[in-house]
Amino acid sequence: MALATRTDRRPPFARTVWDSTVGKKTVMAVSGLIMLLYLVVHMIGNLKIFFGAGEFDHYAHWLRTVGEPFMHYEWTLWLVRVVLVVAVVAHAVSAYQLSRRDIRARPSGYAHKKRRASYATRTMRWGGIILGLFIVWHILDLTTGTVHPGFRHGHPYRNVVDTFSTWYGNVVYIVAMLALGLHVRHGFWSAAQTLGVGSRTRDRALKTLANVLALLLTAGFIAVPVAVMTGVVS
Repeated sequence: MALATRTDRRPPFARTVWDSTVGKKTVMAVSGLIMLLYLVVHMIGNLKIFFGAGEFDHYAHWLRTVGEPFMHYEWTLWLVRVVLVVAVVAHAVSAYQLSRRDIRARPSGYAHKKRRASYATRTMRWGGIILGLFIVWHILDLTTGTVHPGFRHGHPYRNVVDTFSTWYGNVVYIVAMLALGLHVRHGFWSAAQTLGVGSRTRDRALKTLANVLALLLTAGFIAVPVAVMTGVVS
């Protein structure tokens, strides 16, 4: 009698990790921290607009020449963009799948079938959607100029001032930055818990740090449109 051959194989380790709730939460935490680091650097760069057009435009040009001559023109910038796209997609997909998994796991045999989501959970979901839409608009506005009628390539200072000289540009940007602050406030602390950094003794410090980061990022980003509206930057 021929021996039966075993044809079933274990799924790859990466797939096993990704399919688990812990794995998806870890992906969310790591990708979120990557984006947070970028946001801090991006905010600092944005604040250079207060030093004048020459300083700001020079900074924008420097971003495209980082790493030369080893890296060609804009290679480093594109590398950063690719990493960010991967982080954003991984963050969004894992968040969506965790949300769907949470909905399926909710009990349905009770009188109140639709359990209210917590304030933090609802804030994160809607905040994520707002930020996702804003990223698309922001790229089309200040990177490609697709939705920016007066856009001029090679003149970032002028483009920023032009965008924030319109009421809708300010509304879109400020609403998105407020959503960002709330997202960072809850997301940073959640990431710390997921990665095992949090503890009873460190929770207060982590929450304080999350609040400080959220406040600084929100204020730092909103300072630019406010400065244009008030004539400080023109």
